[in-house]
Amino acid sequence: MIAIGSDHGGYDLKMSVIKHLEELGLEYKDFGCYDKNSCDYPIFGEAAAKAVAIGECEKGIVICTTGIGISIVANKVKGVRCALCSEPVSAKMTRLHNDANVLAMGAALIGPMMANDIVDVFLNTEFSGEEKHCRRINEISSME
Repeated sequence: MIAIGSDHGGYDLKMSVIKHLEELGLEYKDFGCYDKNSCDYPIFGEAAAKAVAIGECEKGIVICTTGIGISIVANKVKGVRCALCSEPVSAKMTRLHNDANVLAMGAALIGPMMANDIVDVFLNTEFSGEEKHCRRINEISSME
């Protein structure tokens, strides 16, 4: 299951990504927001990230206007490694090297087609499991 959350600035892109997930037959849980009324991204970014951290969802996708604020929020949740990606190469590398479990995107920076490409790469790329990357992830995980 994929956790997904956005603020009002990411709402339209979130809805487009949800449609894409549905077309792929992937299960998701929408943690809000649920309309374009002004709201605070920390609420929805934290909810989606926590669902990943506790194992309720395998991976997460969070979206705000730039992706910056909501990625900062997601990375405050212990056990989450969130990467802000604006193109598929970053999505691939963060999965291969960082075993990122949450993807952040900026709705003002990318369109729906690019978002779908990024989502596909993020969800379909496995962690490499190389020793050096495992070591680095363990170092990150041990930080407070």
